[in-house]
Amino acid sequence: MDDKETLHRYLRRSREDLLGKLDGLSDYDVRRPLTPTGTNLLGLVKHVGGVQLGYLGSVFGRPSPREDAPWMAEDAEPDADMWAALHETRDQVLELWAHSAEHADATVAALPLDAPGVVPWWGPSGDVTLHAVLVHLVVEVARHAGHADVLREGIDGLAGQRPGDLNVTGRTAEQWAAHRARVEDAARRAAGLAGEA
Repeated sequence: MDDKETLHRYLRRSREDLLGKLDGLSDYDVRRPLTPTGTNLLGLVKHVGGVQLGYLGSVFGRPSPREDAPWMAEDAEPDADMWAALHETRDQVLELWAHSAEHADATVAALPLDAPGVVPWWGPSGDVTLHAVLVHLVVEVARHAGHADVLREGIDGLAGQRPGDLNVTGRTAEQWAAHRARVEDAARRAAGLAGEA
């Protein structure tokens, strides 16, 4: 497997991991803000869909018609790409996601790793290659998949990349509670807070 195939495989895998965090959840659970800054699962998917369209679209002279989405406009409300407004359905966000992945994959397939591009929002350092953009996107999507891991665990306890993930220790809910209590106790003791409630 060459470098381009390796990077593309990791990008696709991270996309699958992120999208999989929506599986089995209600519309409320995928939309609801779960951090003080409003981070939510569907918003992460929407954001990554838009990011892919930009980086693997116009950056390489291959714009998609979907790059004119209202939340991508220069005068868009801040963070409009990080949540689904009331008029935006889950299906619409997932359709954007599917289009974004298809368009991104076509760009990767069509261009060599040394293909030049320009990321205008990076300013003077915006001259890039497909290689640099793929590395950037692998990191970006994996980062957001990690956010989604934590959000999903907070919703229903699902941990890992997918159900049955062998990288997650198999414990019952009671065993996880005991483990968490042990970690909390160690943190309190290390901070000199032992015995405080």
